[in-house]
Amino acid sequence: MEKGITKQSKSSPIVVGLDIGTTKICVIIGRRNDHGKIEVLGLGKAESAGVTRGVVSNIAKTVKGILQAVEEGSSQSNVDVKIVNVGIAGQHIKSLQHRGIFTRKDLSNEISRNDIDRLIDDMFKLAMNPGEEIIHVLPQEFTVDNEPGVKDPVGMAGVRLEANFHIITGQVTAIKNIMKCVDQGGLETQDLILEPLASSESVLSEEEKEAGVVLVDIGGGTTDVAIFHEGIIRHTAVIPFGGNSVTEDIREGCSVMRNQAELLKVKFGSALAEENKENEIICVPGLRGRDPKEISVKNLAFVIQARMEEIIEHVYYEIKSSGYEKRLIGGIVVTGGGALLKHLPQLIEYVTGLDCRVGYPNEHLAKNESLPKNVYEDLKSPMYATGIGLLIKGIEKVEHELHKEKSSSKPSQVVVQTSVTGKPRGLFASLLEGTKKFIKDDIPDQDFLK
Repeated sequence: MEKGITKQSKSSPIVVGLDIGTTKICVIIGRRNDHGKIEVLGLGKAESAGVTRGVVSNIAKTVKGILQAVEEGSSQSNVDVKIVNVGIAGQHIKSLQHRGIFTRKDLSNEISRNDIDRLIDDMFKLAMNPGEEIIHVLPQEFTVDNEPGVKDPVGMAGVRLEANFHIITGQVTAIKNIMKCVDQGGLETQDLILEPLASSESVLSEEEKEAGVVLVDIGGGTTDVAIFHEGIIRHTAVIPFGGNSVTEDIREGCSVMRNQAELLKVKFGSALAEENKENEIICVPGLRGRDPKEISVKNLAFVIQARMEEIIEHVYYEIKSSGYEKRLIGGIVVTGGGALLKHLPQLIEYVTGLDCRVGYPNEHLAKNESLPKNVYEDLKSPMYATGIGLLIKGIEKVEHELHKEKSSSKPSQVVVQTSVTGKPRGLFASLLEGTKKFIKDDIPDQDFLK
């Protein structure tokens, strides 16, 4: 075996998730360990100054943030980051339902994964409105020879294969701007993933998805909604309000600076005014020798509650319009940085009448002793749910591609993710064009493909 390739790194490729958010840009590097858990090797984060409500508004500032986050993550993990799984959100995201039909010619064999892939590929050819592009095609129920309600038709005999699809679309310009930022940061995109789908991977259990659950990811600029029932995604939406809207309301309502408003929200903020006492006062320093300002904690909570109620009403509208309001045994799982707001689950339960819990991404994480302790504790926060979800989705995609390569006779198409020192740290399956693409030109390919 070549020096630098261990048994573990050969079976579990190193993958990178890149979350370009409104408040922070976050890079998480990791792989799956022998027990099936996610082992994070490095975390890099930077302030996001070029993103507004989930959409890139300044390419130069966004690229600067990406480079900073990648550098921090690379030095911590000793992995030379080249290929990333990128999240996408924003008000431009739309979802629609469509039905596809495929008549099989080869009747001697049972339905294979290739037949399903062919049906999915056909959905990508759908004519969209000008300026829109398909991001995801997600199969729901299948129908085999007029037999409906089939969850997984692989291995069945049948001629006519039909399926209902949940199709997610986005604006071409918004997608291109994200790709441009990644490209200018010297990186390649392995996959573009809708952020609520990524978050659901890191905080929802299979039982919750089966029972019926709503994922609400409250970020800085947007609130993402994903509804699951019987293990299948049924509805997605992106609401153009988030934690920054609350900060702006505090800034105007309490007449303070924006950074002071953010601190007030994080340290003393509450989503329920009734839970705060009348006589609790916060003293905010005045500008350049001016008298300090006194703010009542209860008044602060009134400002926050008004905006949070508006966001929850938007979420509740999406739940009602999906048609699954009465079938959500799992209730609501709230995650993202906004989920850290005190008394938020109680407010959500009061407005919607559904059970609510805060979703933490820690159940998928394995402890990595080489990571600094404070970094491992940080990763358990709901604000990293999307980043860890992007990592999980990326690992699943790579594993699926490697499995496909093993089962087919085609030559392997893998990209090597190398460490900073030039030693290989894992195999990287890629969907990029080209048969064999290696990041380090001086590494002979036969060493990795034995």
